[in-house]
Amino acid sequence: MLAAATSDAPRAFAANVVHFARVLRKAGLPLGTDRQLLALEALQVTGVASRADLYAVLRACLIDRIEHRALFDQAFAVFWRDPELLEQLLALLLPAVPHPRPGPEPGRRLAEAMLGKRSPGADNPSSPLPLHGQPGWSDRERLRKADFDSMTAEEWTAAQCMLRALRPWFRRIATRRDAPAASGCRIDLRELLRESGRRGGDFAVLARKKRRTRPEALVAVVDISGSMSRYSRVFLHFMHAMANSEVAFSAFVFGTRLTPITRQLRAHDPDEALAGVVEEVEDWAGGTRIGPCLREFNLRWARRLPLHEATVLLVTDGLERADIELLSAEASRLGRSCGRLFWLNPLLRYEGFEPKARGVRALLPHVDRLLPMHNVASLEQVARALLTDSTRRHSPREGRHSKYLHHASQL
Repeated sequence: MLAAATSDAPRAFAANVVHFARVLRKAGLPLGTDRQLLALEALQVTGVASRADLYAVLRACLIDRIEHRALFDQAFAVFWRDPELLEQLLALLLPAVPHPRPGPEPGRRLAEAMLGKRSPGADNPSSPLPLHGQPGWSDRERLRKADFDSMTAEEWTAAQCMLRALRPWFRRIATRRDAPAASGCRIDLRELLRESGRRGGDFAVLARKKRRTRPEALVAVVDISGSMSRYSRVFLHFMHAMANSEVAFSAFVFGTRLTPITRQLRAHDPDEALAGVVEEVEDWAGGTRIGPCLREFNLRWARRLPLHEATVLLVTDGLERADIELLSAEASRLGRSCGRLFWLNPLLRYEGFEPKARGVRALLPHVDRLLPMHNVASLEQVARALLTDSTRRHSPREGRHSKYLHHASQL
């Protein structure tokens, strides 16, 4: 395509540059029209003597963050050097068996951007879902209720796209500071006097103010043991959305040890965020030690975080075999330290679930809400539960939770 840069085809070359910028934008990079115009103007000044010059000019004009460089390099190699690589990108769209650990998929995302709605399964009427991750309304409704553990590769990809689009709601907390407001409930005397002085003391606009609010802090502690591996990988996409919102968010994962992953999840690109988590965690899909990991969290991290007014999401199935007394003591300490403690348990997908396991019975008395976490619909329920307002913790003997507590007391 570098041949398009010759003097006999400047318009075709400019069209290729614009098309390349659009491919990057579809792949997830924040590119506006101003960047495309800047690249065209820079190319007119510098010229294109070699492929290295084209690469340097486009990278300087189209990206401004180091985390976007990997995707830019891959797109540049495919678009400007070897058009036959598009056939290899088509092969990347074929369904594959998911790996037990989450990993980045820049090739798949780049192929979707370059090929648009075309995919190997588009012409196959027997394909259950389109591979480009944009299911229809009926497919979306079915995906909302499909269990994560029984999804196919195509459904898995589409569900991840739905989770990335899901934005949780957060409870707002009133602070001690005030903010100007057009229809506030109180008069801002300081602003009233200042405005009156500007106008010579004859008259002034009646200024009002109201209390500032900020979103409630959120802490997620996620079990990544073998029985929770598939559900934890899905919940990472949910956590990535929360980490890149306005809320003060902290995230931890645990199997046999506790690992903080807040910094890795703050990457803007979800593929890069999950790759950082994979590199940081060493005990994925291994054993589980819930009690010792909660003890480490209470000792090392409880005082570093605004835990007294935060909602803690404990994501685990509660299948602890040892240290039951330690688990009960540390769960009680965590429940007293935080504002609200939500337990997300994928075992609630079973209608006949009963708290017979000792770990489940040890955790139940110390949590405020017991919620399912096995499909997209359950995660939407979690997002709505975050919005519920309460001056203090919910009673642990309300609604569905009371049934499990009563049953546990009879065992």
